[in-house]
Amino acid sequence: MTSKTLIRGAAALTLLAASLAAHATSFGSNLIINGDAEAGATGWTAYEGTDLFQSVDYGSNWVRPSEPGPVNRGAKMFAGESSAFSAGFQTLNVSDLSANIATGKVAFDLNGYLGGWTSQGDNAQLLVTFIDAANADISNITLGPVTPADRGNQTGLLFRQLKGFVPVGTAQIKFDLTMERLNSSDNDGYADNLVFSLTNVAAVPEPQTYALMALGLGFLGAAARRRKA
Repeated sequence: MTSKTLIRGAAALTLLAASLAAHATSFGSNLIINGDAEAGATGWTAYEGTDLFQSVDYGSNWVRPSEPGPVNRGAKMFAGESSAFSAGFQTLNVSDLSANIATGKVAFDLNGYLGGWTSQGDNAQLLVTFIDAANADISNITLGPVTPADRGNQTGLLFRQLKGFVPVGTAQIKFDLTMERLNSSDNDGYADNLVFSLTNVAAVPEPQTYALMALGLGFLGAAARRRKA
């Protein structure tokens, strides 16, 4: 059974708890709670029967401060527990943005740092699921994984990013962070600085609008000069 299958199978049992953990939305800010692990595992909920990942210090046991990763990495990052699969989730209620989302012009930016240990295949992924008002999945996207080949078989975290538009009808957005162990006794899937932000593209003037605004200001300036003359 794949990690995605496990997550989707457990989702129906945990959706109520997820909705209780929902938080307010705003444009232009990171909507993932504690995406940088600095507050431990706060904001993330474990699935029943599955270990929650852990927050660990950067250092020789994980990723050294000198190894690839965020420039502003802080003191901590996420890593898997010793079990073969670690996961946690949080849910964002975006029903207050339903009118904006209905236009199809609410853009998202999903990014973060994912990685692992040397040549081992242990990895982390961030699954984002868009859910409608009837609690049915609309679609999903996955950030990662970062493979050993991506990392040049070196320990570290690499930046990954996905952009797109929030599907029309989305009422909730669910974040599932998973770590999978494929080698050795430790689960060395790593993640840090996870970000999900929204932009109301409909509220951003088109380039031609800026051009018209500049042209209008030019006319106003010319008129003011004529009056002074």
